Amino acid sequence: MRVNAVGRMNPCWKRAALAAVMFLLLLLGPAPAQATTGNEGVTAGGLGATSIEASSLISFLRFLTGYFLPVTTGEQHQPATIIIDTTRCRLLLFFGTRLYHSYPVAVGKPETPTPVGNWRIKRKAMNWGTGFGTRWLGLDVPWGIYGIHGTNKPYTIGGYESAGCIRMFNEDVEALYPLVQPGTPVIVVGSILRGPRVLREGDCGSDVMEVQRLLQRRGYYSGRVDGNFGREMREAVVRFRQTHRLPPDDCVDDPVYRLLGL
Repeated sequence: MRVNAVGRMNPCWKRAALAAVMFLLLLLGPAPAQATTGNEGVTAGGLGATSIEASSLISFLRFLTGYFLPVTTGEQHQPATIIIDTTRCRLLLFFGTRLYHSYPVAVGKPETPTPVGNWRIKRKAMNWGTGFGTRWLGLDVPWGIYGIHGTNKPYTIGGYESAGCIRMFNEDVEALYPLVQPGTPVIVVGSILRGPRVLREGDCGSDVMEVQRLLQRRGYYSGRVDGNFGREMREAVVRFRQTHRLPPDDCVDDPVYRLLGL
């Protein structure tokens, strides 16, 4: 019997458990005419000579029913949210505020990290391409192609192995695929800064996006916060450095990071 990370059984075992529980609940229904009662509990004709406290057993069976049943259709109709923890290499699927499942994943290498930030699923595809396993869930990261997908290298799951995508076991991504739709939020948590590295025109990433956001908040940058270090951002960095009397340059280095509070 396989039980997932939040204690829920596979569907076939759920159905079997439910059938058994419902059968026992029927047996503990209204006692037949020959049933007798006394201080020792209830002796129900349907249970032969067994004597048991019906209220205690019914409470216990109701607990089992609630524990082993899957998330109900109503709960699955609540908004789904995916949280990817890059520090623990886990993908968490929520319906509303309820954790439905936790999956092991592989995330980006230190030199090609998984983009930290708030994204959404942009597209879904089956058998998207060689090396991407059986399912693809593309993200709307503006500076590159990133997604949640299966893998033909299952031994990499649990580590920092990819070029930035989130790898799952094929059986796990196949289970996740029908539960989420385009527009589902995907929150990637982890370290935004790499090093921090010196940023120049042409760079891209979550660290670039965070610098753009802070420059925009201070009135230096009016372009798109898209994680791409372009001409507008370079001009904003030059103005920022001049205002703070830093050496003439167009890069984001340690003094700029410090002045921005990073």
